[in-house]
Order: sequence, then structure tokens, then C-alpha cells
Amino acid sequence: MTMMTRPGRPRSADLIVLGAEVALLAVAVVVGALLNHRGVRLYADAAPIYASWQPHVGLGTPAALVVAALFVWRGTRWATDTRWPRLLVVGYLAAVLWTLSLALVDGWSAGLTERLTVQAEYLYEVPGVTDVGAMLSGFAERIVDFQPGSWSTHTAGHPPGALLFFVWLERIGLGGGTAAGLACVLLGATVSVSVPVTLRALGAEDAARAVWPFLVLFPGAVWVGASADGIFAAVVAAGLALLAVGGRPRAVLGGLLLGFALYLSYGFVLVGLLALTVVLLRARDRLGVLVAAATAVAAVVAAFTLSGFWWLDGYHLVSRRYYQGWAADRPYGYWIWANLAALLLSAGPVVGPALRRAVAAVAVRAPHPTPLRQRIVSAGPTVWLPLAAAAAVLAADLSGLSKAEVERIWLPFTVWLLVATAHLPTGHRRWWLAAQAATALAVNHLLWTVS
Repeated sequence: MTMMTRPGRPRSADLIVLGAEVALLAVAVVVGALLNHRGVRLYADAAPIYASWQPHVGLGTPAALVVAALFVWRGTRWATDTRWPRLLVVGYLAAVLWTLSLALVDGWSAGLTERLTVQAEYLYEVPGVTDVGAMLSGFAERIVDFQPGSWSTHTAGHPPGALLFFVWLERIGLGGGTAAGLACVLLGATVSVSVPVTLRALGAEDAARAVWPFLVLFPGAVWVGASADGIFAAVVAAGLALLAVGGRPRAVLGGLLLGFALYLSYGFVLVGLLALTVVLLRARDRLGVLVAAATAVAAVVAAFTLSGFWWLDGYHLVSRRYYQGWAADRPYGYWIWANLAALLLSAGPVVGPALRRAVAAVAVRAPHPTPLRQRIVSAGPTVWLPLAAAAAVLAADLSGLSKAEVERIWLPFTVWLLVATAHLPTGHRRWWLAAQAATALAVNHLLWTVS
């Protein structure tokens, strides 16, 4: 008798994986505390999370508790019974409320309006950008630290598209910390729409509905509101959704978004794994969509290059800047595995059991001798999208260029890991939703997180 025919076995395996997650997190917290006590420069008081221990409640606490309770109680039923357009609208509004309420646990100013105004953030540089062309052509010259005019930490650590976004926001009259913080919340919450739309377009509407409440009660919303990485996650998710929904014009739009994503973070070259997966999972016109999207990406790269910013120069210089700061002291031997513990708090405890079930689905549905293309088609998006996201995370982790703060940096990949929750038994989903909500609430109320 195989594992999949004995109902007790998968549940026991889920509990074993959950136990391993708890153990990993506990060890990361204890070892982090010991290293901090001994003066090792982790630069994370609440390692493995970039935060400090500070139990508190705030303005957003009641709303967060209400949203969590409602979706734990009725989320799976709403996902099944609600008409598709209304489901997307309700999911988006609920995700906005969840994200905003979590941000407001820290208060209106500290939790939202002042998050992006500190010296390390992009808004610090916006007033100095009076000529966008000059900013782009001279951007690389200001990446390396300890020289006149060096960019602030986050600006230097990313390609110019990230700063450019906030410059555009200011140019249309939405400057300042409040507008920027709300933009992070309002745009970041669109992943609750983009991910289900992608799954439905790839022929997995039932899976899209199953995943929907997990995207609403996303623990990573703690960092979506308010950090630019929430916007980055939205851009990536929207680009992938446009590749999935069909038609070369949409593929061009998706390619433009994914091309721009390359100028939001150097790490988004790894989004190529997800984009290729989406294209291969399409039922038809794969080559046409791939060519259209690739052409659009090339157009974005050409535009930035002609404006004076060469991506590879920026990547080379940011590697130097990275080791001019905290990264030079943060020990790789701790963060290489503690990063994964931080990811657990962003993705939530459901991620391990869900991924285990996705891998099991491949083993059952697609034996090894099956050709690769047939395995991709038969397994479907609920297997290959989270596995592609996991591969991207693993590559980022091993690179050594992601030591700490990955709970927000990996948000654009984390939301796709949650696609694997479609493999959870219907009767178990309410309990997993409760665990997800409890994780977010615990992190936000016990720790003072920083972006």
C-alpha cells in the first residue's frame, strides 16, 4: 500500500515537517540570541528576523484580529462559493485591510508614514532627483560607499527602477511617507489577485480558490506594509499573471513589467525561472508568448541602457557596496540556514507541509521515465510554480548576497510558495489558516519590525 492510499500517512508527514520547522526556528532564535550576546555582528536583535523584541499592541490590533477570525472561520467556504469576479474584489479588499491593520499595530506614524522616510530609504533621495536622465546616467557612479554623493543604503542596493518609482510617485503629486506607505499596501495587496488569476488562466481554478484565503492572510503582509518589497512583489506577480492569461499583447505587457522588475532588484534575474515555468504551463502559443515577452524585456533593458545605466555594471558595483556594510560582518555560517527560518515566519508554517505535498504529487502523477514536458503538463501549476519559487529562494540563499532581512527581500518569491497550499486537504485548511494568522499576529505584536 502506497503512502497516498493511507490517509494517516500524509497527515503524520505534515506534522513531522511542521515539527522540523518549529525546531529550525527555535534553533535559529536561540543561536541568534547567543551570538548577539557574545558580540557577533548579526545586526538583527531578534535574529533571524531583522527586528527588536518589543511586545506591544496598537491601533491596528482589533482590525487584524477581526480579519483573521473571519477568514479562519469562513475563508475556505467563501473561496468555494463566491463568484469569481467578486472573489477577487473581496480578496483584494480583505488583503488591503489585513496588511494595513498589521502596519497600524505599530501606529500610524511609526508603522506606515515614517517607514520609508529614514535615511536608508528611497524617499531620502527623491528630493535630489531633479533630472531623471542625469540620475540614470550617473546612477552607477554613486553606488560604492564612502565617497561624496554615495546613495543611501536601499537606493544603492537596487537598480535605479526602485528609486525611479518613488520619483514618479512624487511627480504625480503623491510624494511623502504617507503616500509611499499606502502605495506599498495598496499595490502589495494585488498579489491576492494576480496569483489566483495566474492559476485560473493555467487551468487550475479550483486550486486558485483553494489558495485564495492563504494569500489574503499572508504572514508576509507584516513586511508588505510598508516596504518597497511589497511593491516589487506586486510587479512580479502582475507580470507573471499577464504571461498566463493569454494573447501576445498581454504577454508584451507582462514582459514590460518583468523587464522593469530587473531594475527593481538585481535578484529578480531569478524571476526568469517563474516566468519560464508559467510559459511552459500554458496550453497553447507558448513560443509566441515567450518571444513577445522576451522582446518586451529586451526593450526595457535597451531603454535603461540607452539612458546610461548598464545593469551588469550596477550588479558588479553593488556587490562591492554590499560588503562595505553589515554584510561583511554578518556570518554566512549562521545566515545560510537562519534565512530559511526567517522565511518560515514570512511564508507561514504551512509552507513546509504544502511543499511536501506538492513534491509527493509529482512523484505519484509523473513517474521518472515520463518526458520532462509531459511531467510539467501533468503535474500542473500547483507543483511547478512553488518548486520554481523554492529553487529561486535556494539560489538566492546560497549566493551569500542575502544575509538577513529575507523575510521582506524574498516576498516576490514567497507568495508563489503558497501556491502549494492547493494540495492541502479541504478539512485541514481552516487549521492551517489559523496557524498562518497566528504567525503574523505574533510577529507583529512581539517584535518591532523594520523595513
